[in-house]
Amino acid sequence: MAEFSSIGLALILGLVLALLLKRFFSRHDHKNLPNGSMGFPLVGETLSLLKPHSSNSMGTFLQERVSRYGKVFKSHLFGSPAIVSCDHELNMFILQNEERLFEASYPKAMHDILGKFSLLVISGDLHRKLRNFVVTFNTVSKSSPRFLNFAENLSISMLESWKGCKEIDFLKDIRKLTLSLMVKSVLSIEPEEPRALKILDDFQTYMKGFVSLPLNFPGSSYSKAVKARKRLASTMKGIINEREKEKVGLISGDFLDVILSKRGILTDEQIVSVALDILLGGYETTSILVALIVYFLGHVPKAFQTLKVIYESMRCGNVVKFLHRKAIQDVKYKEYLIPSGWKVIPVLSGPHLDPSLHESPLKFNPWRWKNQETRKTVMPFGGGPRLCPGAELAKVEIAFFLHHLVLNYR
Repeated sequence: MAEFSSIGLALILGLVLALLLKRFFSRHDHKNLPNGSMGFPLVGETLSLLKPHSSNSMGTFLQERVSRYGKVFKSHLFGSPAIVSCDHELNMFILQNEERLFEASYPKAMHDILGKFSLLVISGDLHRKLRNFVVTFNTVSKSSPRFLNFAENLSISMLESWKGCKEIDFLKDIRKLTLSLMVKSVLSIEPEEPRALKILDDFQTYMKGFVSLPLNFPGSSYSKAVKARKRLASTMKGIINEREKEKVGLISGDFLDVILSKRGILTDEQIVSVALDILLGGYETTSILVALIVYFLGHVPKAFQTLKVIYESMRCGNVVKFLHRKAIQDVKYKEYLIPSGWKVIPVLSGPHLDPSLHESPLKFNPWRWKNQETRKTVMPFGGGPRLCPGAELAKVEIAFFLHHLVLNYR
């Protein structure tokens, strides 16, 4: 009887597993899907996609899939069946049809770490409303004497601090510079103030978890990052309360004053989230781009003669590798079907490193930007309604720093 029970249990478990596997593969059995592989049930191929690799490459996973299946292929990523695109035309189609055919669809773990009102995760009217505040801030800042003077003085001060040093931690210093600039512009806090140092410390913890696996247990990088985000939000709310108690109004003239004047339109939580988004952009993406520019310039010093170096560094460096989208209806694109509900991953680094679009794509060559066609096939800031709102401001910051770097250092 015991032996029979064991055999029966094994048969039942085998049948359940067979049904689960059948369901897994039948869910993905659509006509006209791109070729590809779904990996293991539930796990899919996410870990292979996220395996670390150099900035000026797509990584082994994407290179192998593109070689085997083409620039558009199917997979199973972040817990969902997915269409992955390394094709420039399809990427443009996806980004230009935001909220019509596709919508932002970041994993829940990113929602937890970014906050539910982050520009990355919200959509629709709320996204447009919050994004407009950020665009206004960036547009005003890039031509504001107050901002420009501070950006220049901060760059000069940092370069001065390097004189006599045999070695510097370049990326760490640049992150401090870009965040200090944003903290001053958004909150009117001087870089040497204790609160500025606390914000910098929390951002360092936050970013370590932001790029880690979302393992939420005590002591993990992800868990520490979620807590750091809560501390940053608390710091921001404290500053908001101080402004209101002091009746500062529009005296400071910083971003927080401007957005607080819209208090009836936005909640405190939304105000905090928008401010943190601006600080995040200034801290991480701008600083990494500056570091990549200096890295590439070390290999091609003659490139100092052209401003195209910024664009070429964005093409080679690929600060943002890919985006998260989801089809909100069945979408037919050329010969492919993208089923409703499937995740869609436009890989921005794919076209940037495509030999059919760029001659010797792995070579850092700023002079390729003399060709107008190059501009049309490089999308470092995304595109469509979600085009990075801080792109132009970042270029101003970088230009100031590079100008004084060239004057003072080899």
